[in-house]
Amino acid sequence: MTRRPVVLSLLAAVSGFLAFDLASSAPLDPYLSPPLFALGSGEAAGGAHCAALPTR
Repeated sequence: MTRRPVVLSLLAAVSGFLAFDLASSAPLDPYLSPPLFALGSGEAAGGAHCAALPTR
């Protein structure tokens, strides 16, 4: 067995998953998403482990 069938089946599985995800999910609303870089905007970071800073 060569690598070609394994790679092709993996690519087919990933493509199928992406097609299913795109078909079943709602489109993103860019106006409701958080800013990518909120430098100096006054918004607090949230939702990530790096945002869980000590509050003492």
